[in-house]
Amino acid sequence: MAEVQNYIFTLKEIAGALVKEQGLHEGLWAIYIEFGIGAGHIPAGPNTQEIMPVAVVPIVKMGIQRAEQPTPLTVDAAEVNPTKDASADRRKRRRATP
Repeated sequence: MAEVQNYIFTLKEIAGALVKEQGLHEGLWAIYIEFGIGAGHIPAGPNTQEIMPVAVVPIVKMGIQRAEQPTPLTVDAAEVNPTKDASADRRKRRRATP
């Protein structure tokens, strides 16, 4: 069997994992990405005499930030990381449902 080489996550999945990592149980949270900017020159072709200016945009920091409204990039901490009491309540309600 082939060995797994990549695990790919959506931005929403990353936000959910970070909410769990921080132990958050309430509020809307969205992914936060901070970009940097750099510039330089690189060869533009096979001839090293031809160079072009370039911009480099690295990801400097990544995290989560509180959101006021739900969007496709937000997660609700109460849903992705419920408290133990909330999980137990949900299980009780499911059992009580005919």
